[in-house]
Amino acid sequence: MTVVVGMSGGVDSSLSAALLKEQGYQVIGLFMKNWEETDSHGVCMASREYEDVVKTCDLLQIPCFSVNFVEEYRDRVFASFLENLRLGNTPNPDILCNREIKFDVFLKKAMDLGADFLATGHYARLDDEKRLLKGVDPNKDQTYFLHAVKDFQKVLFPIGHLSKKQVREQALKYRLPTAEKKDSTGICFIGKRDFKPFVSQYIGYDAGDFQKLNGEVVGRHDGAAYYTIGQRKGLGLGGEGEPWFVIGKDIVRNIVYVERGENHPALYHNCLTASEFTWIGNAPPMPFRCKAKIRYRQVEQDCVIDQSKVLFDVPQRAITPGQAIVFYSGDFCLGGATIMHK
Repeated sequence: MTVVVGMSGGVDSSLSAALLKEQGYQVIGLFMKNWEETDSHGVCMASREYEDVVKTCDLLQIPCFSVNFVEEYRDRVFASFLENLRLGNTPNPDILCNREIKFDVFLKKAMDLGADFLATGHYARLDDEKRLLKGVDPNKDQTYFLHAVKDFQKVLFPIGHLSKKQVREQALKYRLPTAEKKDSTGICFIGKRDFKPFVSQYIGYDAGDFQKLNGEVVGRHDGAAYYTIGQRKGLGLGGEGEPWFVIGKDIVRNIVYVERGENHPALYHNCLTASEFTWIGNAPPMPFRCKAKIRYRQVEQDCVIDQSKVLFDVPQRAITPGQAIVFYSGDFCLGGATIMHK
């Protein structure tokens, strides 16, 4: 059987290709370019990653191709990212990229190449019924970012049963050129740059007031959409007392609400409203008790879903509109939704 492996230039996808070849699959390496970006020396960042893909494919003696989805990414991911920022939300483009690009247009391209499956280096697993399971490594599990993908029938996750340490060890055993390469972090189109200067190239914001809940003005901000709930750094607010934290925003009035203290009561809520629910399999009967998390690194929390409402047993800190809430039952990722209001 033929498998196209989505090759990113990192160790995870490289080992995925190596493992699948060892298992007897006909493997094709396919690199996806989503963003036009150069470093400080004018060198295309995607080209640098593609060089590592070529080296890996040459070592494994598998064919290698590159596809350009810059236009699709701009129209189906980046445009939505900007629109959500304008609305005052804090979007997660990685989730949209998985749904709209990697497991849609990229998957279709893999099928056009005659593949039976598309494989990626995600830390996730699938059972025999193609239900989504957490990756074995709890520190690397990526089901949070995959919850919006509805169909995994043509998908393989070759390293989901491994820890990151084991991936590195096996990559060294295969002598992969990416074995000791550092992991990429952050949003792909922002990289290591500061968020505010990057976004300001695309969206113009007006300065406004930082206000306490009682209406007292305590400073000026550069634009409400630059800030996210729970944010501490980058506010430019000082004075005696505990640090300031963003607790809310009013985009229409261009106000960012702040209060002092990491555990200020206004940061905590036990209920949220969500939309765009996606279920992997059939939707459960409502009300439905399960566990959920409202950010990637959070420990799962007990909750009850009742239509568009999610009620937590324990109040949650910094519930952020635009972010995803993802639902779990044991190792199964059930699906998720987009947070609208706290």
